[in-house]
Amino acid sequence: MTDASFEPNDPAEFAQEERDLERHGLHLELNRRTFLQTAGTFAASMALGVSETAHAKDVTPTVVRSVTLSVNGSPRQLSLDTRTSLLDALREHLDLTGSKKGCDHGQCGACTVLVNGRRVNSCLTLAFAAEGSEITTIEGLAKTADPRDIADLHPVQAAFLEHDGYQCGYCTPGQICSAVAAIEEHKRGALSIVSLHTGKSNHPEMTDDEIRERMSGNICRCGAYPNIVSAVRAVAKGGMA
Repeated sequence: MTDASFEPNDPAEFAQEERDLERHGLHLELNRRTFLQTAGTFAASMALGVSETAHAKDVTPTVVRSVTLSVNGSPRQLSLDTRTSLLDALREHLDLTGSKKGCDHGQCGACTVLVNGRRVNSCLTLAFAAEGSEITTIEGLAKTADPRDIADLHPVQAAFLEHDGYQCGYCTPGQICSAVAAIEEHKRGALSIVSLHTGKSNHPEMTDDEIRERMSGNICRCGAYPNIVSAVRAVAKGGMA
């Protein structure tokens, strides 16, 4: 229901207000109607001005430069906007769509790839920052370029199949790349917070707790964690990666 106090005066009331203001020497003072009219006009003009200003600020000059990325053992030369993320370079420019864009904030791990053997969130890595490094995506992990059998796959890929470590599969490429790096980190003696809490700081065993901690940067919204842990454990204890 509309508040009657905000309804405009009729012409007779408005004229009476004007006469009263003039009689008291306050004719220049804003009355209710002119205040509402003026405020509305001002708000509209401000909105238009802010919109135009914001639009002008959003227009940032694009800087395109050439970059050569070594991806899965092959040099790939691209012309990219210098702000392009490694993930977008892989997916949009190289058609390597295995790495997934999940959160685009480095929080879910779906975009995980290996750069010089280390796992990185490619959505937070500039493509130009990876120049000169060896980039390995899920497409480059298998033993052959065109795997036809489980034996042609990387041991971690094979373990995910054998242990059913996926459901929808969206996070699986990032999970596998992260697992490959996590197993290598463990081989090198890298510690996790679980290692420190348990006091096992000299090549700790790759227990389920260790695996969960080391893989905690990769989210599986389907909840396939038990099978993912089983797959990683099988490879870590078998020394196959």
